[in-house]
Amino acid sequence: MVDVTSFLDHIRQKPEYRGQIVHQRVLPGKPATFASPKNRLSEELKGILNQVGISSLYTHQARAIDLVKEGKNVLVTSGTASGKSLCYNLPVIEEILSNRRARALYLFPTKALAQDQMRVLKELDLPFEVATFDGDTPYDKRRDIRRWTSIVLSNPDMLHVGILPYHKQWGNFLLNLKYVVIDEVHVLRGVFGSNVAQLIRRLRRLCHHYGSHPQFIMASATVRNPKELAEKLTGLDVEVVVDDGSPCGKRTWVFWNPPLVDEALGERKSANWEAAWLLGELSKEHVKAIVFSKSRKVSELVLNYVRRILSDRLDIASQIASYRAGYLPSQRRDIERRLFSGELLGVSATNALELGIDVGSLDASIINGFPGTISSTWQQAGRAGRATEESLAIFVAGSDPIDQYYINNPGYFFGRSFEEAIVDLDNLKILGKHLLCAAYELPLSIDDKFYFGESFSVTLDLLTSAGKLKEHKSKWFLSAPGFPARKVNLRSASESVYDIVEEDSGQLLGTIEQTQAFFEVYPGAIYLHQGDPYLVRLLDFENQIALVVKSKGDYYTEPRKDTWIDVVSEIESRRIGDVKLSFGMVDVITHVMGYRKKRSLTGQIIDVVELEMPPLQFQTEAVWLSLPNDIIDRLNFEKHMLAGGIHAIEHAGIAMLPMFAMCDRWDIGGMSTPYHPYTERATIFIYDGFEGGIGIAKRGFWVAEDHLQRTLEVIEQCSCKDGCPSCIQSPKCGNWNDPLDKKAAVKILKDIIKGIRGPRP
Repeated sequence: MVDVTSFLDHIRQKPEYRGQIVHQRVLPGKPATFASPKNRLSEELKGILNQVGISSLYTHQARAIDLVKEGKNVLVTSGTASGKSLCYNLPVIEEILSNRRARALYLFPTKALAQDQMRVLKELDLPFEVATFDGDTPYDKRRDIRRWTSIVLSNPDMLHVGILPYHKQWGNFLLNLKYVVIDEVHVLRGVFGSNVAQLIRRLRRLCHHYGSHPQFIMASATVRNPKELAEKLTGLDVEVVVDDGSPCGKRTWVFWNPPLVDEALGERKSANWEAAWLLGELSKEHVKAIVFSKSRKVSELVLNYVRRILSDRLDIASQIASYRAGYLPSQRRDIERRLFSGELLGVSATNALELGIDVGSLDASIINGFPGTISSTWQQAGRAGRATEESLAIFVAGSDPIDQYYINNPGYFFGRSFEEAIVDLDNLKILGKHLLCAAYELPLSIDDKFYFGESFSVTLDLLTSAGKLKEHKSKWFLSAPGFPARKVNLRSASESVYDIVEEDSGQLLGTIEQTQAFFEVYPGAIYLHQGDPYLVRLLDFENQIALVVKSKGDYYTEPRKDTWIDVVSEIESRRIGDVKLSFGMVDVITHVMGYRKKRSLTGQIIDVVELEMPPLQFQTEAVWLSLPNDIIDRLNFEKHMLAGGIHAIEHAGIAMLPMFAMCDRWDIGGMSTPYHPYTERATIFIYDGFEGGIGIAKRGFWVAEDHLQRTLEVIEQCSCKDGCPSCIQSPKCGNWNDPLDKKAAVKILKDIIKGIRGPRP
């Protein structure tokens, strides 16, 4: 247990402390509120619960159970460690106890969550079979699972490639399927959520074929639009339970801003180093803590830094590990075991540990940079401080504009509601892939519009015209043999995955999607694994392998890329004062032109290397602003000022859009040009970074007035003179932040905004 006051006093006395704590807020705990379901639980179920010490239910648990028993589809939204799993476990277990033929399918976004819930169910010592079914399940056990298991715990990926395509083997299970449980619904957004929504429709279609109509029970952290999200995912009416009766302990929030190292340039000390130092200090005080970072690379950097910081305390350093996607399953399970057992004092993780895996008792959560959404920020903070225990949450601000906006406006952060989770059911690219999968499972008919919605007919015609489907007697079949599910990656727009292999040993270190591979494991890049740097010697496009060797160099790499956008179609447009705002489909073409090497601690550029790489091209949705010539004339810009001004607006606009859509700046991209042949004007584009688009740019189109005002605000509030990472510089800029003009950006935005009468509702 952490003594927050003592620890913060300890920090303030350290020579490294230079006033980084800019805001501190204590949120009081709350007691539990209990209730009983209207229809009492069976005596057999009560006996099972009593064996594990559960004698009463929170109000949200009782309410959820009542709704399920009324035959409703239910979504429960409540805080971390609030007992959401009982909301689905109790009605499912009770049903199976009374009807041993009944079946339930549990879907978790990760294998680790399924394994964690399996452990919970085993502790209940149930009188029927429960099993996980995923890619690690031995083939000799799969037949028995299909035949005899009452509760199958799996994930959307396995449902997609391992269950639905083999539905004939699962016929009895689907016939008796009473409940489908979907946990951690809030992560089912964007590309992943849009894919899962179509996957659930395929499941419902096959259940209908076998004669069942399962109820859906879902659990989620808080989002702004829970009912809309649940109903888009399932295509069904859903009742939402929002009253959280679980207790929580006192939580102290600390907003930590790394100190300026160059006031004129607005440069701050590395947030990664500050987060690592805080983890080191917590670990030395034997306070169990987790650091959340936004990317695999950064989580590895933090581990690398904390090892340096604790070089004189190897006993402590050995008790800190990193955890992220891309590790082999055995590596992840080992780290989870060590966390749960208390063997580890600290962990540097991505949002892979943001979800509800029980990692034991943690006392502090360090959020290294705004994770992209208010919802994720609270979820990460909630990983520390179980039940009524006191906890500490430290938000370490990065240099991103949105980080600095929140660090300077903490009241706005604590007063904001959660973001909307976006699921796009009209992405024809995603729908088309799932219709091919559905046709493999059962021939399509016009009646399937009931499941797949208004875009079904259009997509069916497109697939038929493209020769991918053929019609026979009002049924549509695959036109060629194959297994389409294997070509559909639920979590990415990319169908290709590269293996990262250590050349000397042949060891598989991890995997990476093609869209990331071009920008992270290009030849000459530094790739980090378990905190150790590896040099990418070769990126084999044909065999999709990145060969790496251990590196002794004390540097990291940044790619230089060139992006161009061609407008395919303009779907909508409207005016914002004198400016035309458009939304439509675009082609994005990106070339990686080279990279630069930078010192790990100082960021000093030590070399620039040119590369020749094939282009990466995809079609997506975009929103764009076309500046009329009279604005340019009125501001009397020179050519380089215009280019720098719109480039600065592009960067700040991308950074601030996550305030209005449940996304991260890495989910979106941009391009600006003083002249675009389509608009014949200076134009700023912001586009979805996923093929076909997932609704982020569309959201930007409708909130543009408020978005532009926040963008101007963050640039004007920044104390730097000519622009810095806290306002207009971007860590993902392919042109290495050149050119940028802060003053020009402010003038352009003010001219645009003076015509805005108020934000669109």
